[in-house]
Amino acid sequence: MERIELPEHDAVGLRADNPGPLTLSGTNSWIVGTGPAWLVDPGPALPAHVRALSEELERRGGLGGIALTHDHADHREAVAPLRERYPEAPVAAARGEVEVRLRDGERFGPLEALALPGHAPDHLVYLARRIVFSGDAVLGEGSVFVADDLAGYLEGLRRLRERRLVLLCPGHGPVIEDPRGKLEEYIAHRLEREHRLVEALADGARTVDEMLDAAWSEVEPGLRPAAAVTLAAHLDKLAAEGRLPDGVERPGPFGG
Repeated sequence: MERIELPEHDAVGLRADNPGPLTLSGTNSWIVGTGPAWLVDPGPALPAHVRALSEELERRGGLGGIALTHDHADHREAVAPLRERYPEAPVAAARGEVEVRLRDGERFGPLEALALPGHAPDHLVYLARRIVFSGDAVLGEGSVFVADDLAGYLEGLRRLRERRLVLLCPGHGPVIEDPRGKLEEYIAHRLEREHRLVEALADGARTVDEMLDAAWSEVEPGLRPAAAVTLAAHLDKLAAEGRLPDGVERPGPFGG
């Protein structure tokens, strides 16, 4: 169990042992504050991970509440076992069966929610003073796949960039000590993908494979389905802007 110590921010990260192509080195769960503490993304329901979270919460004076960045399983599965131990602690998220339904700009304990859709339509990030817990909206390494609302995703990144952040704590990967630089990198990366896709369409690409070959040529085969999900989001954005040619093939569900 890897710990990510952030004593100057009264926070700690605990990384679950669930590495993989999409989870990188594992899912990061974040605990901030004391007396009580607040938990962002409890992660997978692995016994060792749940035990480590419980022990850290006890050291910090109990659990005030659980905040979910989004409802993907690798971020929320441990909610149930933790609620057995802390039945009074509310769960907050943008959707689902939760006690607190959060919207953009609302607060939950010491956390301020900021809507940042794209990876998932319900995705929130949480600000605690000058640090942000970014879930899967921004990763510690590499890029994320954007499933929908690419325009909303870019706007959310730009809004977050304007905050005077000193640290970005992602759902996967290492802590980012230059949040503004990372956010600018993410925006530029997504716009470069769009540029490559628009050029490919202008050259006559119409099938999913042709567009992926042109705009996601460096993606390894195992991640091609995820790239197809992001391709669909790019196509939706171009269509909404009136920039999508006729006859373009759309990826099937989940890139199939």
